[in-house]
Amino acid sequence: MSGTLEVLSAGPGVTVQDMGRSGYLSQGLSRGGAADRLALEEGAALLGQPVGTALELAGMGGRFRADVPLRIALSGAPMKAAVDGAALRWHASHALPAGAVLEIGGVTAGSYGYLSIGGGLACRERLGAQSAHLAAGLGAALKAGEELPLAPDAGGETGLVLDVTPRWSGGEIRILPSLQTGLYPEADQVRFCETRFRRDARGNRMGVKMMPEGDGFGLEAGQTILSEVITPGDIQIPGDGAPYVLLAECQTTGGYPRIGTVIPADLPKVAQAAAGAEVRFRFVTRDEALAAQAAFVKDIKGLRARVAPLVRDPAGMPDLLAYTLISGVVTGKEET
Repeated sequence: MSGTLEVLSAGPGVTVQDMGRSGYLSQGLSRGGAADRLALEEGAALLGQPVGTALELAGMGGRFRADVPLRIALSGAPMKAAVDGAALRWHASHALPAGAVLEIGGVTAGSYGYLSIGGGLACRERLGAQSAHLAAGLGAALKAGEELPLAPDAGGETGLVLDVTPRWSGGEIRILPSLQTGLYPEADQVRFCETRFRRDARGNRMGVKMMPEGDGFGLEAGQTILSEVITPGDIQIPGDGAPYVLLAECQTTGGYPRIGTVIPADLPKVAQAAAGAEVRFRFVTRDEALAAQAAFVKDIKGLRARVAPLVRDPAGMPDLLAYTLISGVVTGKEET
């Protein structure tokens, strides 16, 4: 059954996202897509469907209502959520009756939450994807009053939960040497890995700024680097010496020197690090990076096997009497 999802209200950074667009880098368009692609995988696992589209909620959610019954999954950074006033568990799937109001508040940790829907969305594709690419002017943040078309849902179980690895508070980020790593003196490379950085409040889908404790890492020759290809994960260091880690909507070329590149397995931790979170960088070898990527892919493939039934508190179940809690009741008297 298809229908529409009405946006009753929305935070300033609510967008439709999928896995992004591949194949346009040479034409000046970066991949885009979800800032935390792992969260889309988690939402799809909870719904038992292929990875598709979801609503990305940057720091703040909104209020939504559908004209048909929905299956939803909540993934990514934990946020306060309720349907018609009844609290919902995050990192779980739920059934929403037609006309029910889903309310999602602010993040309680991390940066990006995701609302996945059974069957996905059926918004118009642009260059082969539904995702909004704000930096390129493809799509826009959602506003109150918009109605999003829903794709048909093949159906499936709800009331499921997924135990996810926390990635909301920064931590160690593994990086590979980049094209300009050798321009930095060895002492500065060592100091870069020994320095504690704080995720700055300035950041968006293009990248996040990391503020170092102590001196920065600017290069005297930093303004003379030829512009060349840029990809998500690159760590650019402009003149003020504070690094920027580039994310999904980064530019496709750049001339700031790059001291390293975050491996794909650790990009979700960078994207989800909340403002003020502490980050440490560590150089790894190519073999270590490949092993980490293999483990990351294996973990994604195993998500569905980790989905488990959600144990609900009877006190929070207004429809408790609708469930068959006991069957096969007997009198307790011994038959003769």
